[in-house]
Amino acid sequence: MNKLVYLVPLFPLLGFLINGLGRKSMSKTLISIIGSGAILASFVVSLFLFFDVKAHGGSVSVLFDFIRTDAFSIPFAFQVDQLSSLFLLIITGIGFLIHLYSSAYMHEEEPQHFGRYFAYLNLFVFSMLLLVMGANYVIMFIGWEGVGLCSYLLIGFWFKNNNYNYAARKAFVMNRIGDLGFLLAVFWLLFKLGTVTYHEVFTVANIAKLTSFDIAAITTLLFVGAMGKSAQIPLYTWLPDAMAGPTPVSALIHAATMVTAGIYMIARSNILYTLAPTTQTLIAIIGLATAIFAATIALKQDDIKKVLAYSTVSQLGYMFLGLGVGAYTGAVFHVMTHAFFKALLFLGAGSVIHAMHHEQDIRKMGGLKKYMPITHITFLLACLAIAGIPPFSGFFSKDEILTASYGVSPIYYYIGVAGALMTAFYMFRLYTLTFLGKFRGTHEQEHHLHESPWQMTLPLIILAILSVAGGWIGIPEVFAEHAHSLEHFLAPVFAESAKIAGEHHHLEASQEYMMMGGTTVLIIIAIVIAVTKFKKYENTGAENTGIAKVLENKWYVDELYNAIIVNPLNALAGFFKNIVEKSGIDGLVNGVGRMISYGSRQLRLLQSGQVGNYILVMVLAMVVFFLIWFNDVTIVQFFNKIF
Repeated sequence: MNKLVYLVPLFPLLGFLINGLGRKSMSKTLISIIGSGAILASFVVSLFLFFDVKAHGGSVSVLFDFIRTDAFSIPFAFQVDQLSSLFLLIITGIGFLIHLYSSAYMHEEEPQHFGRYFAYLNLFVFSMLLLVMGANYVIMFIGWEGVGLCSYLLIGFWFKNNNYNYAARKAFVMNRIGDLGFLLAVFWLLFKLGTVTYHEVFTVANIAKLTSFDIAAITTLLFVGAMGKSAQIPLYTWLPDAMAGPTPVSALIHAATMVTAGIYMIARSNILYTLAPTTQTLIAIIGLATAIFAATIALKQDDIKKVLAYSTVSQLGYMFLGLGVGAYTGAVFHVMTHAFFKALLFLGAGSVIHAMHHEQDIRKMGGLKKYMPITHITFLLACLAIAGIPPFSGFFSKDEILTASYGVSPIYYYIGVAGALMTAFYMFRLYTLTFLGKFRGTHEQEHHLHESPWQMTLPLIILAILSVAGGWIGIPEVFAEHAHSLEHFLAPVFAESAKIAGEHHHLEASQEYMMMGGTTVLIIIAIVIAVTKFKKYENTGAENTGIAKVLENKWYVDELYNAIIVNPLNALAGFFKNIVEKSGIDGLVNGVGRMISYGSRQLRLLQSGQVGNYILVMVLAMVVFFLIWFNDVTIVQFFNKIF
């Protein structure tokens, strides 16, 4: 089975090379077959690996020595265990559906750009696979940087639009801020332990070498990396702007890759975080703050993709809340269920945008239910899942995180429930404005409304089934003992953390039932209010005022960042450019050149071309030299008297 491990990232890498190099000579059909086929092949191999891990446990496969010195050795190795094998299925499974969807969605592109798009997608999946399969932090970091690069390439895919280029650059720069924290943590581990390989770092002997300050610093720095990649406050503003890329790219970034990288990294480092309660508290607070903050913004967004983008930021906050309260399984469970319904939501939004001829304003939609039945029903199922209605997948994973947070602090729980209510409200506002009521677009748009082709609707149907049934692998123990299959599967990865944390206080069954029931009732009320309020919506064009305007403008965070960071940096850069460089450094260098040029011009006057002058100067010079030779003392005295 170890021989199969290398095939998982190899297929997408080959797809990237073939489509990238042959994009100008291959047909769109061949490009899409190669691009999608590479990911499907990886998914099949990942299935074999998953069942092998389930039967025999995890393994590490060393390919070669990546870095070797006298002080340390870093192998290029892959670790396939319960955690990574689950992520492999998510990445390659959903990745394949997005590739298949893209073959129809991007069909209007020219063949060479179509090939470039699929090459980037394959490289994106390859980088994410490298990230989760790496057996040490260095290999993880290579994949970490790879997904950052690919997000830049894909967000700015339509590079002729400068706004898209700006969004791509913003994502790249903000991720670099987080990546610095990741790098510092890796260097810290290397300095203290001489290794960054997981199964060596997490041993009792090596952890004993780390002081409590070391562990707190390393975990905090790793979390800074996760904040950038997984869009937590304050490094979240790049993710909504990432909507500039094609819609399938948004689905890939938000569901299967990129933003889940931070969750994976912390889950992989769970032992260190369990030993750093201060860092865990920080993670829980920032995660909860992000969940609420992003949810408030989503309430007043009118761009269909922007609503989903802030929804992703909010759901990522819940995942970090789970990590912060020690519910590692719950956080990973929510990564999985979120991947199902968020990919479905984005691809459903893409289907709507495709039918509406690239219109994204939900105020100009409405009544699409009768024109797009498959998109409608699948989108509705995804909305129910993300809202947390039982028995949809989002209910089980979100409930697990909220229940665990209640055990740590009831305040976490109540704030988390408030976020869940806002999620239900803004998602059904989005659903109602898009699919219910009457059509508010132009007559020409209405005339061309149609259901998407099968390459787009088939992924929607598959993801809808997963969104409905995917949560059943994590049924809470309160319903049936040993029913949480995912928890038992992931137990070996989190076993040491469970020992360190000790036995958690379990809620009484009656209290847990009451919390589930009460939350569900509140969510249903929020849904009913949203549907009732927006079912007969009329686009009057009236502008928002007060707090609604603040939410519409995203709390003016981008403007704040521009005012306190971007503009001062631009001013400082302008000072260095115009004053220090142009007037200072360039002025000095150019001044030397001008001085030499001026001196040359003056000396050139001596070369007048008149022979008589040359003879006169020569004779005078001979006289002077003769006088100096004849009586140098007298001449010196003469000059002393003059001066």
